[in-house]
Amino acid sequence: MFENIGFIDIQDDQEMTPLMPLNTEGEEDQTDVEMPGSLPLLALKNTVLFPGIIIPITIGRDKSIKAVRAAYESNKLLAVLSQKNMKVEDPSFEDLYQVGTVAKILKLFKMPDGTTTTILQGSKRFNLQRITSEEPYMEGEIEELSYMDADDAQEFAGLLTTIRELAAQIIKLSPNIPSEASVMLGNIKSDTFLLDFISSNLAIGMDEKQAILEEGDLMAKAHVIMGHMKREMQLLVVKDEIDAKVRGDIDKQQRDYFLSQQLKTIQEELGQSPHQAEIEELKKRAKEKSWPEEVAKVFEKELAKVQRVNPQVAEYSVLLNYLDLLLDLPWNEFTKDNFELAHVQKVLDKDHYGLEKVKKRIIEHLAVLKLKGDMKAPILCLVGPPGVGKTSLGKSVAKALDRKFVRMSLGGLHDESEIRGHRKTYIGAMPGRIVQSIKKVGSSNPVFILDEIDKVGKDFRGDPSSALLEVLDPEQNSTFHDNYLELEYDLSKVMFIATANSLASIQPALLDRMEIIQISGYSAEEKLEIAKRHLIPQRRKEHGLKSNQVTIRAKALKEIIRDYTRESGVRNLSRQIAGVMRNAAKQVAMDETPKVVVDAHKLSEILGPKRFSRDAYAKIKVPGVAVGLAWTSVGGDILFIEASRSEGSGKLILTGNLGDVMKESATTALSFIKAHGESLGIEAESFAKTDIHIHVPEGAIPKDGPSAGITMMTALTSMFTGRLVKPYLAMTGEITLRGRVLPVGGIKEKVLAAKRAGMKEILLCSENERNVREIDKDFIKDLTFTYVDDMDDVIKVALQSG
Repeated sequence: MFENIGFIDIQDDQEMTPLMPLNTEGEEDQTDVEMPGSLPLLALKNTVLFPGIIIPITIGRDKSIKAVRAAYESNKLLAVLSQKNMKVEDPSFEDLYQVGTVAKILKLFKMPDGTTTTILQGSKRFNLQRITSEEPYMEGEIEELSYMDADDAQEFAGLLTTIRELAAQIIKLSPNIPSEASVMLGNIKSDTFLLDFISSNLAIGMDEKQAILEEGDLMAKAHVIMGHMKREMQLLVVKDEIDAKVRGDIDKQQRDYFLSQQLKTIQEELGQSPHQAEIEELKKRAKEKSWPEEVAKVFEKELAKVQRVNPQVAEYSVLLNYLDLLLDLPWNEFTKDNFELAHVQKVLDKDHYGLEKVKKRIIEHLAVLKLKGDMKAPILCLVGPPGVGKTSLGKSVAKALDRKFVRMSLGGLHDESEIRGHRKTYIGAMPGRIVQSIKKVGSSNPVFILDEIDKVGKDFRGDPSSALLEVLDPEQNSTFHDNYLELEYDLSKVMFIATANSLASIQPALLDRMEIIQISGYSAEEKLEIAKRHLIPQRRKEHGLKSNQVTIRAKALKEIIRDYTRESGVRNLSRQIAGVMRNAAKQVAMDETPKVVVDAHKLSEILGPKRFSRDAYAKIKVPGVAVGLAWTSVGGDILFIEASRSEGSGKLILTGNLGDVMKESATTALSFIKAHGESLGIEAESFAKTDIHIHVPEGAIPKDGPSAGITMMTALTSMFTGRLVKPYLAMTGEITLRGRVLPVGGIKEKVLAAKRAGMKEILLCSENERNVREIDKDFIKDLTFTYVDDMDDVIKVALQSG
């Protein structure tokens, strides 16, 4: 409101700037103006002229110039109306509002640029009856409008007083309105002119101003104006509150800074500076550290820098955090190893059943360390299927050696700085997770588990596996460099144990730095012992049961292992035992029985129907189906190879989501059969007239590798000859075009998978016999192994006589 007070040139009839008349009686001074019945019309585009208000206007339209000149040459009176649509250049009767203001031309100027400028003063309101002429300018017949006096003079006077007060408050709150405006308002004596003057200066739309002009009831007009003023007042109050809050925040910051400086000065006078106390504490801790000389020099240098820096600046806290890290790291601090090898062996055997290779390697390392006194720690990589105890083994090793234990999960790690840290110049910089973990355990020789090292990622942020090369190289990790620390840290005494499910995704250079120890899946006998020694006591305790409240019979436990789980590890077995314990806890808690005995015949009620069947392999009654053995990252498994034929043109169709190597094995097997068809009793003509389809079930699972070669060969030969494959026979091995059988890997996992599935005989390459000897004889005592060198031997053993 009142932002437009002043004189501004307005171009092309588009915008008006209301002015205060020199005589503030306003409209009352114009009552003696005699209003003729017809006057020239002047259309304004985006403003409304009120009675008593003076406005300057620069005229652009030809008709408007002619109308103003005609009026100026006669009685100097104009009928001023507002356009409904400012875009209309030549308005007609329908384009104009019907209520306007008669204006007197005070001055008329011819400007140097050729335009015409005039100063108008509003006089009285009128109603346009009709337009009597449109050329050379618009002229219309008008009728004077008068105001309806207020019925209640006292109420009207109070309303005007409120409007004056509101106007004074708005002038006070608005920074853009000069204080002289309050004096101008005080000098206005006419009630109607007061309303018109305020209306003209309200920050509202033209339609709303026109509505105020058209209002003939003074009481109603005053109410409308006060409503607009209240809304404007509310906006100004909110704006003022926001400005005050911002000023208050700035003032508070300045006040806090001033007080903190005063407090600092007072504390320094009293010898109680908190920053000085921090520095003294750092010096005291540094005297107790036995760190390398190079670290001590860096510490002293950084400490001197801290003493010079203003505590209020951001660099102070960065330097302080760095010094804290130097003091928190366990430089040359080691735990004492337990060299009682018999005790170490006992702890490892108690916590983990099996895993003899790992235990043997740990004992060997401790034996050398005991004799030599100093030796770089080995970097082991335990590779095996999930659930065989790779991660938990690290805890047992730490417990057996009396060392601290720390675990770092590498699964999904993408950022190289997670290993090496950030440079401390960056905002929010911190050391890498290796240094953080060493700081956390407070020892320079912990057992450090690098979990899931095969699942490290790689993207634009760097390659963490490349950063691990320095960590896991015994020749380099004695001088490990962290970007945040900017000092060399000795990791050579740390016993790193990495875990992985597969070696395929590990970078070759990283693989070369680690000592690989393969951990095979557990046999049924091993699972039985693990369940008795560890899983049952653990789950029983977790479910709040005592040893005398629940008993699982050995036969029931064997059936859980055989019919409810089929895995290399024991995680699913642990879940099934937990299900049994929950059922027992329910019975004990509900006082159904004081002791629960779980027999084999009760398992279907507790765990549901059997999930795996051993009879599926006994139901194979058609030729062309053989059982192969496969190795996966989660252990061994068995798979069916199915072959069938139909009339056609000799095409080979392969289905079951097979990889390229497996497809090549099928092609090789078929080529061998075609080359030796006569000796196998197969007519040569049948190949050209037959389409062959090889399918491996469970098509949603990708399959690849050469080890299914002899299985495909056996299935195809069985299909062509019509001879059934021997029941309960599983096989694995690669074949060549010459009919040789080559060795394959993952033998222990495959043999254990065959035993879990109920196989009785396994066909292997002769060179894989050494792998079978590594398996405990007690685990494979019910299996028969047949070793072959070529495909003729395979066919003789695998196919039944026709």
